Amino acid sequence: MMRTMALMNTHSYLIEYYEKCKAGKILIGKELMTMLEILMADMEDPAYRFDPAEAHKRITFIEKECKHSISPFAGHPFLLEINQKALREAIYGFYMNIEGRWLRRFTEVLYMVGRKNGKTTEVAGDGNAEFFCGNMGTNILCASNDYEQAGLVFDEINNMREESPKLVKVSRKTIKGIFMGNPKQKKKKGKFSRQNKAKIKKLSAKTGAKEGKNVDVAFVDEVHEMKDDSLVRPIKQSMSTKDEPLYWEITTEGFTEDGYLDKRLADARRVLKGELHRPRWLIWLYTQDSEEEIWQNRDSWVKSNPNLGVAKKWHYLDGLIEEAKTDSGTRAFMLAKDFNIKQSNAQAWLQQAEIINLETFDIKDFAGGFYISGNDFAETTDLCASDLLLKKPNDKRVYFYSRYWIPESKLINAPDDADYRGWERAGLLTIVPGNAVESSMVADWHYELLKEYDLKPFKSGYDNRFAKDFQNRYIEVFGDKIAINIPQEPKVLNNPMRTLEADLRDKLVIYNNNPVSFWCLCNTGIKLDNLGRIMPCKMHATKRIDGTASKVIAYATLEWYRSEFMSLIG
Repeated sequence: MMRTMALMNTHSYLIEYYEKCKAGKILIGKELMTMLEILMADMEDPAYRFDPAEAHKRITFIEKECKHSISPFAGHPFLLEINQKALREAIYGFYMNIEGRWLRRFTEVLYMVGRKNGKTTEVAGDGNAEFFCGNMGTNILCASNDYEQAGLVFDEINNMREESPKLVKVSRKTIKGIFMGNPKQKKKKGKFSRQNKAKIKKLSAKTGAKEGKNVDVAFVDEVHEMKDDSLVRPIKQSMSTKDEPLYWEITTEGFTEDGYLDKRLADARRVLKGELHRPRWLIWLYTQDSEEEIWQNRDSWVKSNPNLGVAKKWHYLDGLIEEAKTDSGTRAFMLAKDFNIKQSNAQAWLQQAEIINLETFDIKDFAGGFYISGNDFAETTDLCASDLLLKKPNDKRVYFYSRYWIPESKLINAPDDADYRGWERAGLLTIVPGNAVESSMVADWHYELLKEYDLKPFKSGYDNRFAKDFQNRYIEVFGDKIAINIPQEPKVLNNPMRTLEADLRDKLVIYNNNPVSFWCLCNTGIKLDNLGRIMPCKMHATKRIDGTASKVIAYATLEWYRSEFMSLIG
């Protein structure tokens, strides 16, 4: 009945969107379709009322008064797509009886959409609409995990405001925020004057004094980065005195394990399944139905990218898909940020077929030359690895000569696929009595190579957390400018690890068919930060990756000193 009335009285974008999605004219994922079906059913439920008038007021305001500020649409009116209009009707169109009054139903919105779909511009339009179309004294907050991210929505709200002569005339911006009232009209009264204490400010998780903000509308951006609710809890509490607060959570998927978003999505999916009753929470998720469809059905990409072809370009995703086929870091980052498929902290790095290389070499062929080494000491109770990175003139290949050490105590409860005794008999690994490997043993091995093959270190990269003995011994034997600390962080290891990955795929890495190296490479996962940068990590707690870490360190050292090293090779 209510749906019929809505159609009789005014056009409903929400109903139009639902019907087009139901007919297959617009492709969406199952989770959003479930939410739409819930809303359609609620239109017939006497517990709710549906009237899109307030939504249409805001839609009209956005399209008439707000303009894009970012290329390639800068200066153009912000014309909302059907999916964007439907979302605003869902937020502002439903009412429910609360303590004898019909109030706006939805007070919380969880909005997940793939990156580069224009969500910052979209919610900035809502910020201006609330500021100028909402009640007097409206207090709006733009928040995120860090101040820079919080500033993205705030700055875009202000950019839109400055693009409109009408809005600039009745508002002002200071270093503290955006406020109602023109400085030149101090005596003016009414909603668009200084008498109206409405304001827009920004807040980060690192900012103190989050309580007492008395917020009407909050836009919390990129909640996937949050480990807990320390930012959002005081914001929600500050809205408790409001009749119709509106709390937005805007995000893509991310990499924070057991973080705030994981818990929110778990609850959201229980709501969609009818297992949890949260009638005032609007859950609007642009998600894929499976990972397989991404690779098999190009048309399915719009499920997590509703503005594909408008804000986001098809050719951009086409290129990303191709890159992801040969780059594990790109693949994991793309799946999370472009298709909203959760990626854990540890993603598999390479397949065994990509790692296998049966080619071998004789270390004597490099006698009298120079090498770069990578040394991973990890913890003294763990596997210790040292890799000599060797090059030949006019040869793209990289040659690794490896050695490993492990405390005898670690042989107890060793993984089934770790043949430490066999590797020792093959001369690939040294089992050290006791519970620890002294890092000076690695420096001693390098010294033995110097005596036997006249092999000289040009630079030796290491992680300094457990390397004091190595440093001291290296300085004693080789001087104080050879050993180089390589920080174990994504911004340092990202490029070297990606280069090593590409070289392994292209069979340019000759690791002498060393089974310990092969085992370590197979055990390696990748950990991504929020910028998509990667570094190695364990896939399983008992499996060792030290032979991978030492190779990545060697590649990082080569990256820093490539020109000088290659000039020595000839």
